[in-house]
Amino acid sequence: MQLLAGDIGGTKTILTLVEVNQDKQTYQTIHQEKYPSSNYPDLVPIIKEFLASIDNPPVKIASLAIAGPVINNTCKLTNLSWDLDGKRIASQLEMDEVILLNDFAAVSYGILYLEKKDLHILQSAKAQKNAPIAVIGAGTGLGEGFLIPQNSGYEVFPTEGGHTEFPAREDLEWELYQDICSRLSIDRVSVERVISGQGIVSIYQFLRDKKFAPESVEIGKKIRQWEASEGKDIDPGAIISQAAQEQKDTLCQKTMSMFISSYGAEAGNQALKLLSYGGVYIAGGIAAKNLSLMENGEFIQAFNKKGRMSSIMQNIPVYIILNQEVGLIGSIFYGIK
Repeated sequence: MQLLAGDIGGTKTILTLVEVNQDKQTYQTIHQEKYPSSNYPDLVPIIKEFLASIDNPPVKIASLAIAGPVINNTCKLTNLSWDLDGKRIASQLEMDEVILLNDFAAVSYGILYLEKKDLHILQSAKAQKNAPIAVIGAGTGLGEGFLIPQNSGYEVFPTEGGHTEFPAREDLEWELYQDICSRLSIDRVSVERVISGQGIVSIYQFLRDKKFAPESVEIGKKIRQWEASEGKDIDPGAIISQAAQEQKDTLCQKTMSMFISSYGAEAGNQALKLLSYGGVYIAGGIAAKNLSLMENGEFIQAFNKKGRMSSIMQNIPVYIILNQEVGLIGSIFYGIK
């Protein structure tokens, strides 16, 4: 059987066609492509372009991980103006079935199929069997999900935890909260506004305008080009994080310090609510691309800093997912079921 799987986010869409083996436990990739999501008005034109690029018999089943809440096989993407409906997509593509699932549900399914080489240990502790597992990941937005042991496997639950309110822990973070409200003309700041690619930029803008430290001429020029919508190819979050890793720019270093500390605190909040002794898995591209910053101690310090519960936190293993196709893997195995 052939299956079209996808990982669809606000920034990019990855599509892959696989041949599922008879055991339904393994598969071979036939073809894979990546597309900039915002360049298309809808998902259907991307899939049509993908299928047209390969000489292949018609595909009848698709399993697609979507960055947004999925209700009754429909989804309005959080960071992209697409309204998706599995039945509509199936009809337009002449498929038998198109399955939509939340992207972090897909990531959660995917971690069950990862190998040791796909993981980087951030906090070493013995994972307990029959204990909940937490999944969190910052990228274009912030995703959160969890797995609960059931019978001989796990049941996956997506959440919209990234849209809970950002909990400022100190005066500087409260100033950041107020600055984001003012800058975006909103009256509430979600966790995603801080812990995401867009959050890195928001922290930088706040510290820059506060004159926390002098701004690099070169970095400042690129950021302002992006702010003026003159640099479509500029990724300000990547520029800031790269400068922080090189330890050559105080403003960027402080930006990433605040970001990573907030990230660790939120991951710790999720782990504490779930008592996820089965582990916390950090997904998303930001963590994997910034290992040196994630390893410098600020993430785990904030993760474990839970007052009277700090000793509990130290017994929870924390992993960074290095395999950036974990969501795609999850969507494949979900579609196989």
